[in-house]
Amino acid sequence: MTVSDTQSKALQRIRADVRAMHGYHVQASQGLLKMDTMENPYRLSSDLQKQLGERLGALEINRYPGERQEVLKNMLASYAGAPAGSVVLLGNGSDELITLLALATAQPAQGGRATMLAPMPGFVMYPLSAKLQGLDFIGVDLTDEFDLDVPAMQAAIATHQPAITYLAYPNNPTATLWGEDKVQAIIDAVAQVGGMVVMDEAYQPFACRSWITRMRAEPERNAHVLLMRTLSKFGLAGARLGYLIGPAAIVNELDKVRPPYNVSVLNCEAAIFALEHEALYAEQAAAIRAERQPLIDALVAMNGVEKVWPSEANMVLLRVRDAGRAQAEMKTRGVLVKNVSAMHPKLNNCLRLTVGTREENAQMLAALKESL
Repeated sequence: MTVSDTQSKALQRIRADVRAMHGYHVQASQGLLKMDTMENPYRLSSDLQKQLGERLGALEINRYPGERQEVLKNMLASYAGAPAGSVVLLGNGSDELITLLALATAQPAQGGRATMLAPMPGFVMYPLSAKLQGLDFIGVDLTDEFDLDVPAMQAAIATHQPAITYLAYPNNPTATLWGEDKVQAIIDAVAQVGGMVVMDEAYQPFACRSWITRMRAEPERNAHVLLMRTLSKFGLAGARLGYLIGPAAIVNELDKVRPPYNVSVLNCEAAIFALEHEALYAEQAAAIRAERQPLIDALVAMNGVEKVWPSEANMVLLRVRDAGRAQAEMKTRGVLVKNVSAMHPKLNNCLRLTVGTREENAQMLAALKESL
């Protein structure tokens, strides 16, 4: 038997749907201005880098993670203003939390498999996690202006009775922060059929409000709501730290499917260090927010840009005549942006741009103008 025959037989043991999938692609970015993944553009000062390095260097990395995770959980609960009776679940980025939620709810439902539901276009990890963990995924189209279609959501919830309903707040890739009354109507609809609502607030540092205030104001009405965030957009994309806040009765059950020691001592300590310097990161978020509207205004005024949507995140969605060509041309000019056209029909010829520093935005705008 040849090597190729042996490998071919081994590959047959991997699920056919997995073999048919495309892996998550990360663009090579060396030597390019990286404006495709909504990262915080600001680095720590040399003094703070030194302090963090000393903290990390003093850790006992020969030992498994321990009680420092409880310190981090308490700090995150305080930072977020968690409601009374809440607990915190840590994840290796919010991507792992999405996986854990799917894993915990992937059980047979009446007439078939458990269901996950979300408005679309939305975060690609929702349908992917459903597929990998054996849930049916139901996507409900947003309106043409990327607002929630509340009647359609309510009808889909009543029909499919999802175990998990995701609401990204603000939404990715549209950067939309939906009205509180519309969001609450969907949360109320889920309550009628039984299930959890996950408010995904990955971009909370750049939004004008958080659902945590509604969870505190009306705890009974939001008793089935979980708040999910990440420190990636906060400024720690490389540290991979996500967290989920919710009622102890629910979160403690989800915690049972969490791999032991899923968050390293290095990630944990880096997050603690960042929260100790919360004011600095708040200043960085404010600086990014201040650059957002000037970027939008410049895009609106640019020839060849057909539409620009409002943003409550550190990204801007726009439509051009040929998004594929524009992305490729911008790359030749040293700037990476995201072409999201293939994600959903409503995103045809749409680009998603990160909001960076004033200098980065100027370079990105110049590259876009030359590429249209």
